[in-house]
Amino acid sequence: MPLTVRSSAFSTVIDGAKYAESHEFVTIEDGVGTVGITDFAQSELGDVVYVDLPEVGATVSKKETFGVVESVKAASDVYSPVSGEVVAVNEELADNPALVNSSPFEDGWMMKVKLSEPSETDSLLDASAYKAHCEADH
Repeated sequence: MPLTVRSSAFSTVIDGAKYAESHEFVTIEDGVGTVGITDFAQSELGDVVYVDLPEVGATVSKKETFGVVESVKAASDVYSPVSGEVVAVNEELADNPALVNSSPFEDGWMMKVKLSEPSETDSLLDASAYKAHCEADH
């Protein structure tokens, strides 16, 4: 089940990223996507205390679970917005999971995926569409 978030205030989005309705983002560079949860999602989860990520070399599929984020409020599955091979995971999150809260788009990214289906990003939301999705969700 995707993260369910409700909020009366909207959080940060970044131009150039693509967003899943389940509140994950991906930025693409040279066929590799950097994936994490959005600022909106982390603010609803509260203080993140643990992040479970896939192994490097694992295959992930769009809309399938790739990990879990545990916060003081809940444990939530995290879904991949793209399909491909995991080429890196953010090892810093093991010792400092709060990076997901303080810097979700930069230091708090979760995995890097070599895209197997680059056209999958066409069905994701851009920043303005994602913002509208979040505002309509509450």
